[in-house]
Amino acid sequence: MSETATDLYSDLLGCLELQELPSADEGTAVFQGRNQQLTYHRLFGGQLLAQFVRTAALACPGKAVKSLHVLFPREGSAAEPVRYEVARHQEGRTFATVGITARQDAGVIATASVSLHAVEDGPAGQSVAPVPALPGPESRIDLHLMPWETRSTFDLDTPKSETAEYEFWIRTPEVDAELAPALASYATDLTIIGTALRAVDGISQQDAGKAFTSAVTSHNLWFHRPFRSDEWLLIRQHSPLYAGGRCFGRGDILTEDGTLVASFAQEALLRFRG
Repeated sequence: MSETATDLYSDLLGCLELQELPSADEGTAVFQGRNQQLTYHRLFGGQLLAQFVRTAALACPGKAVKSLHVLFPREGSAAEPVRYEVARHQEGRTFATVGITARQDAGVIATASVSLHAVEDGPAGQSVAPVPALPGPESRIDLHLMPWETRSTFDLDTPKSETAEYEFWIRTPEVDAELAPALASYATDLTIIGTALRAVDGISQQDAGKAFTSAVTSHNLWFHRPFRSDEWLLIRQHSPLYAGGRCFGRGDILTEDGTLVASFAQEALLRFRG
Protein backbone atom coordinates (compact mmCIF):
# COMPACT_ATOMS: atom_id res chain seq x y z
CA MET A 1 0.00 0.00 0.00
CA SER A 2 1.04 3.59 -0.52
CA GLU A 3 1.89 5.78 2.46
CA THR A 4 -1.44 7.61 2.02
CA ALA A 5 -3.39 4.32 2.01
CA THR A 6 -1.45 3.13 5.07
CA ASP A 7 -2.33 6.33 6.92
CA LEU A 8 -6.01 5.98 5.95
CA TYR A 9 -6.04 2.36 7.15
CA SER A 10 -4.45 3.23 10.49
CA ASP A 11 -6.96 6.06 10.85
CA LEU A 12 -9.86 3.67 10.19
CA LEU A 13 -8.56 1.14 12.73
CA GLY A 14 -8.38 3.98 15.26
CA CYS A 15 -12.05 4.76 14.60
CA LEU A 16 -12.92 1.19 15.60
CA GLU A 17 -11.40 1.65 19.07
CA LEU A 18 -14.64 2.75 20.70
CA GLN A 19 -14.77 4.25 24.17
CA GLU A 20 -17.52 3.12 26.54
CA LEU A 21 -19.20 6.01 28.36
CA PRO A 22 -21.19 5.90 31.60
CA SER A 23 -24.86 4.99 31.20
CA ALA A 24 -27.63 5.78 33.69
CA ASP A 25 -29.77 2.83 32.59
CA GLU A 26 -28.78 -0.77 33.28
CA GLY A 27 -30.39 -1.97 30.04
CA THR A 28 -28.46 0.44 27.84
CA ALA A 29 -24.85 1.12 26.94
CA VAL A 30 -23.18 4.13 25.36
CA PHE A 31 -20.04 4.11 23.22
CA GLN A 32 -18.22 6.93 21.46
CA GLY A 33 -16.05 6.80 18.36
CA ARG A 34 -13.91 9.37 16.64
CA ASN A 35 -14.19 10.10 12.92
CA GLN A 36 -11.93 9.48 9.97
CA GLN A 37 -9.74 12.38 8.95
CA LEU A 38 -10.99 12.79 5.38
CA THR A 39 -11.44 15.59 2.88
CA TYR A 40 -14.97 14.23 2.38
CA HIS A 41 -17.92 16.62 2.57
CA ARG A 42 -19.72 14.54 5.24
CA LEU A 43 -19.15 11.52 7.46
CA PHE A 44 -18.60 8.51 5.24
CA GLY A 45 -21.36 5.95 5.72
CA GLY A 46 -18.84 3.12 5.68
CA GLN A 47 -17.31 4.49 8.88
CA LEU A 48 -20.71 4.49 10.57
CA LEU A 49 -21.45 0.94 9.39
CA ALA A 50 -18.12 -0.28 10.76
CA GLN A 51 -18.68 1.47 14.08
CA PHE A 52 -22.23 0.08 14.37
CA VAL A 53 -20.83 -3.44 13.96
CA ARG A 54 -18.16 -2.87 16.59
CA THR A 55 -20.66 -1.23 18.98
CA ALA A 56 -23.01 -4.21 18.79
CA ALA A 57 -20.19 -6.70 19.29
CA LEU A 58 -18.87 -4.80 22.32
CA ALA A 59 -22.36 -4.50 23.82
CA CYS A 60 -22.98 -8.26 23.50
CA PRO A 61 -19.66 -10.07 24.11
CA GLY A 62 -19.60 -13.71 23.12
CA LYS A 63 -21.89 -13.17 20.14
CA ALA A 64 -21.23 -12.17 16.53
CA VAL A 65 -23.28 -9.75 14.44
CA LYS A 66 -25.74 -11.73 12.31
CA SER A 67 -27.56 -8.87 10.59
CA LEU A 68 -27.39 -5.09 10.54
CA HIS A 69 -30.15 -2.81 9.23
CA VAL A 70 -29.22 0.88 9.08
CA LEU A 71 -31.09 4.08 8.18
CA PHE A 72 -29.29 7.40 7.55
CA PRO A 73 -31.77 10.24 8.27
CA ARG A 74 -29.23 13.07 8.55
CA GLU A 75 -25.69 13.92 7.46
CA GLY A 76 -23.06 13.54 10.14
CA SER A 77 -20.38 16.10 10.96
CA ALA A 78 -16.73 15.08 10.89
CA ALA A 79 -15.95 17.75 13.47
CA GLU A 80 -17.75 15.95 16.31
CA PRO A 81 -17.39 12.40 17.68
CA VAL A 82 -20.36 10.07 17.26
CA ARG A 83 -22.18 8.68 20.31
CA TYR A 84 -23.72 5.21 19.92
CA GLU A 85 -26.60 4.59 22.33
CA VAL A 86 -27.42 0.87 22.64
CA ALA A 87 -30.77 -0.47 23.82
CA ARG A 88 -30.69 -4.21 24.53
CA HIS A 89 -34.07 -5.54 23.40
CA GLN A 90 -33.30 -9.19 24.06
CA GLU A 91 -30.21 -11.16 25.03
CA GLY A 92 -30.32 -14.92 25.48
CA ARG A 93 -27.76 -17.69 25.45
CA THR A 94 -27.40 -17.81 21.64
CA PHE A 95 -29.27 -14.80 20.18
CA ALA A 96 -29.46 -11.10 21.00
CA THR A 97 -31.23 -8.10 19.47
CA VAL A 98 -30.18 -4.50 20.04
CA GLY A 99 -31.17 -1.10 18.72
CA ILE A 100 -28.41 1.47 18.27
CA THR A 101 -28.82 5.21 17.77
CA ALA A 102 -25.89 7.20 16.39
CA ARG A 103 -26.17 10.74 17.67
CA GLN A 104 -24.40 14.09 17.44
CA ASP A 105 -25.44 17.44 18.90
CA ALA A 106 -27.58 18.22 15.83
CA GLY A 107 -29.62 15.05 16.45
CA VAL A 108 -29.81 11.46 15.23
CA ILE A 109 -27.57 10.80 12.21
CA ALA A 110 -28.20 7.04 11.86
CA THR A 111 -30.11 4.19 13.50
CA ALA A 112 -29.44 0.46 13.42
CA SER A 113 -31.35 -2.69 14.30
CA VAL A 114 -28.84 -5.45 14.95
CA SER A 115 -29.24 -9.18 15.49
CA LEU A 116 -26.40 -11.21 17.02
CA HIS A 117 -25.83 -14.94 17.33
CA ALA A 118 -23.31 -17.12 19.11
CA VAL A 119 -21.39 -19.06 16.45
CA GLU A 120 -22.73 -22.60 16.04
CA ASP A 121 -21.59 -25.68 14.12
CA GLY A 122 -23.98 -27.55 11.84
CA PRO A 123 -24.67 -28.70 8.27
CA ALA A 124 -23.96 -26.10 5.57
CA GLY A 125 -24.87 -25.58 1.91
CA GLN A 126 -24.98 -22.74 -0.57
CA SER A 127 -26.01 -21.96 -4.14
CA VAL A 128 -23.92 -19.21 -5.71
CA ALA A 129 -22.11 -18.67 -9.01
CA PRO A 130 -18.47 -19.85 -9.02
CA VAL A 131 -15.79 -17.36 -8.00
CA PRO A 132 -13.40 -16.37 -10.82
CA ALA A 133 -9.66 -16.66 -10.42
CA LEU A 134 -8.06 -13.90 -8.39
CA PRO A 135 -6.68 -11.34 -10.89
CA GLY A 136 -2.98 -10.57 -10.76
CA PRO A 137 -1.21 -7.47 -9.43
CA GLU A 138 -1.65 -5.79 -12.83
CA SER A 139 -5.37 -5.48 -11.94
CA ARG A 140 -4.75 -3.34 -8.87
CA ILE A 141 -7.08 -0.33 -8.70
CA ASP A 142 -7.37 2.75 -6.54
CA LEU A 143 -10.88 3.02 -5.11
CA HIS A 144 -11.12 6.31 -3.24
CA LEU A 145 -11.44 5.72 0.54
CA MET A 146 -10.56 2.00 0.23
CA PRO A 147 -7.37 1.81 2.34
CA TRP A 148 -6.09 -1.65 1.39
CA GLU A 149 -5.12 -3.67 -1.66
CA THR A 150 -7.99 -3.77 -4.16
CA ARG A 151 -8.14 -5.51 -7.55
CA SER A 152 -10.77 -5.58 -10.29
CA THR A 153 -11.15 -6.42 -13.97
CA PHE A 154 -14.25 -4.19 -14.20
CA ASP A 155 -14.31 -0.47 -15.05
CA LEU A 156 -16.52 1.24 -12.49
CA ASP A 157 -16.18 4.61 -14.21
CA THR A 158 -17.01 3.62 -17.78
CA PRO A 159 -18.94 6.39 -19.62
CA LYS A 160 -20.58 3.77 -21.84
CA SER A 161 -23.82 2.02 -20.92
CA GLU A 162 -22.80 -1.35 -19.45
CA THR A 163 -24.43 -4.04 -17.35
CA ALA A 164 -25.04 -2.70 -13.85
CA GLU A 165 -22.71 -5.22 -12.26
CA TYR A 166 -19.38 -4.75 -10.54
CA GLU A 167 -17.00 -6.96 -8.60
CA PHE A 168 -13.72 -6.33 -6.88
CA TRP A 169 -11.30 -8.12 -4.59
CA ILE A 170 -10.04 -6.76 -1.28
CA ARG A 171 -7.44 -7.85 1.24
CA THR A 172 -6.55 -5.86 4.34
CA PRO A 173 -3.20 -6.00 6.11
CA GLU A 174 -3.03 -8.66 8.84
CA VAL A 175 -5.60 -7.82 11.49
CA ASP A 176 -7.54 -9.52 14.29
CA ALA A 177 -10.38 -11.62 12.85
CA GLU A 178 -12.89 -9.94 15.19
CA LEU A 179 -12.53 -6.75 13.12
CA ALA A 180 -13.30 -8.47 9.80
CA PRO A 181 -17.09 -7.83 9.84
CA ALA A 182 -16.57 -4.13 10.55
CA LEU A 183 -13.92 -3.73 7.84
CA ALA A 184 -16.01 -5.64 5.29
CA SER A 185 -19.04 -3.48 6.15
CA TYR A 186 -16.95 -0.40 5.41
CA ALA A 187 -16.04 -1.80 1.98
CA THR A 188 -19.67 -2.47 0.94
CA ASP A 189 -20.72 1.19 1.17
CA LEU A 190 -18.52 2.67 -1.54
CA THR A 191 -19.54 1.41 -4.99
CA ILE A 192 -23.25 0.46 -5.12
CA ILE A 193 -24.29 3.85 -6.56
CA GLY A 194 -21.44 3.63 -9.07
CA THR A 195 -22.64 0.16 -10.01
CA ALA A 196 -26.13 1.51 -10.74
CA LEU A 197 -24.61 4.26 -12.87
CA ARG A 198 -22.79 1.76 -15.08
CA ALA A 199 -26.14 1.33 -16.87
CA VAL A 200 -26.44 5.08 -17.57
CA ASP A 201 -24.89 6.25 -20.83
CA GLY A 202 -22.44 9.11 -20.46
CA ILE A 203 -22.50 9.26 -16.65
CA SER A 204 -20.35 7.55 -14.02
CA GLN A 205 -19.76 8.04 -10.30
CA GLN A 206 -17.00 10.50 -11.24
CA ASP A 207 -19.80 12.93 -12.16
CA ALA A 208 -21.12 13.19 -8.59
CA GLY A 209 -22.23 16.72 -7.80
CA LYS A 210 -22.28 17.65 -11.49
CA ALA A 211 -24.57 15.26 -13.37
CA PHE A 212 -26.34 13.85 -10.33
CA THR A 213 -26.85 14.12 -6.56
CA SER A 214 -26.68 11.03 -4.38
CA ALA A 215 -26.78 9.95 -0.75
CA VAL A 216 -27.20 6.55 0.88
CA THR A 217 -30.53 6.27 2.74
CA SER A 218 -30.38 2.68 4.02
CA HIS A 219 -27.86 -0.16 4.16
CA ASN A 220 -28.31 -3.75 5.27
CA LEU A 221 -25.81 -6.55 5.91
CA TRP A 222 -26.12 -10.23 6.76
CA PHE A 223 -23.13 -12.21 8.05
CA HIS A 224 -23.37 -15.93 7.34
CA ARG A 225 -20.03 -17.37 8.48
CA PRO A 226 -16.87 -16.25 10.27
CA PHE A 227 -14.13 -15.00 7.92
CA ARG A 228 -10.91 -13.00 7.81
CA SER A 229 -10.44 -9.70 5.98
CA ASP A 230 -6.67 -10.24 5.65
CA GLU A 231 -7.38 -13.08 3.22
CA TRP A 232 -8.73 -12.30 -0.27
CA LEU A 233 -12.46 -11.52 -0.42
CA LEU A 234 -14.53 -11.02 -3.57
CA ILE A 235 -17.25 -8.37 -3.33
CA ARG A 236 -19.75 -9.12 -6.10
CA GLN A 237 -22.67 -6.73 -6.58
CA HIS A 238 -25.34 -5.60 -9.03
CA SER A 239 -28.03 -2.94 -9.26
CA PRO A 240 -31.34 -4.14 -10.70
CA LEU A 241 -32.88 -0.67 -11.04
CA TYR A 242 -32.83 3.07 -10.59
CA ALA A 243 -36.19 4.83 -10.52
CA GLY A 244 -38.12 7.60 -8.78
CA GLY A 245 -35.04 9.48 -7.63
CA ARG A 246 -33.54 6.38 -6.00
CA CYS A 247 -31.32 3.42 -6.85
CA PHE A 248 -31.02 -0.02 -5.32
CA GLY A 249 -28.25 -2.58 -5.28
CA ARG A 250 -27.29 -5.81 -3.57
CA GLY A 251 -24.27 -8.05 -3.34
CA ASP A 252 -22.36 -10.91 -1.77
CA ILE A 253 -18.96 -11.31 -0.13
CA LEU A 254 -17.13 -14.55 -0.91
CA THR A 255 -13.77 -16.03 0.00
CA GLU A 256 -11.22 -17.01 -2.63
CA ASP A 257 -12.42 -20.63 -2.45
CA GLY A 258 -16.02 -19.53 -3.17
CA THR A 259 -17.47 -19.67 0.35
CA LEU A 260 -20.32 -17.16 0.81
CA VAL A 261 -19.65 -15.29 4.06
CA ALA A 262 -21.87 -12.19 3.89
CA SER A 263 -24.53 -10.43 1.82
CA PHE A 264 -25.68 -6.82 1.64
CA ALA A 265 -28.21 -4.44 0.08
CA GLN A 266 -28.38 -0.68 -0.22
CA GLU A 267 -30.88 1.99 -1.27
CA ALA A 268 -29.74 5.51 -2.11
CA LEU A 269 -31.03 8.84 -3.31
CA LEU A 270 -30.06 9.30 -6.98
CA ARG A 271 -31.32 12.48 -8.67
CA PHE A 272 -30.11 13.36 -12.15
CA ARG A 273 -29.60 17.00 -13.07
CA GLY A 274 -30.66 18.70 -16.28
